[in-house]
Amino acid sequence: MTDEEMAMLAADFRACTLPKARWTHGAHFATALWLILKSPDIVPERDMPDLIRRYNESVGGVNSDDSGYHETITQASLRMARAMLASLPADTGPADAHAALMASPLGEKDWPFTYWSRDRLMSAQARRAWVEPDIAPLPA
Repeated sequence: MTDEEMAMLAADFRACTLPKARWTHGAHFATALWLILKSPDIVPERDMPDLIRRYNESVGGVNSDDSGYHETITQASLRMARAMLASLPADTGPADAHAALMASPLGEKDWPFTYWSRDRLMSAQARRAWVEPDIAPLPA
């Protein structure tokens, strides 16, 4: 994915014009990285919940206790994206950061289950609010 593709992806996500089929695991992280690195008007930890909820609704999704927005996964993903960025040279661009992240264990959709049991992570409580990992702590 190029910087230009990431910019367009993030813009389409924010405008709720991104086709649902393009909102993949890789697109989630590409958007998060772009917003962290290139969108000073956004504080992802604060703003992503509403952005994701709004996007989900725009493509016909429902944000409920068993589908749609998931607070724990969103916040964990942002923490891990920031940790990945901190491990890279300061001049690493968005596309290179995304490539590094996707080549790491974070590139696997099931990466959160390294830290959370399925029951705990998929609970309504974890969808609504941050729930601490019950298998292993997230890396600092």
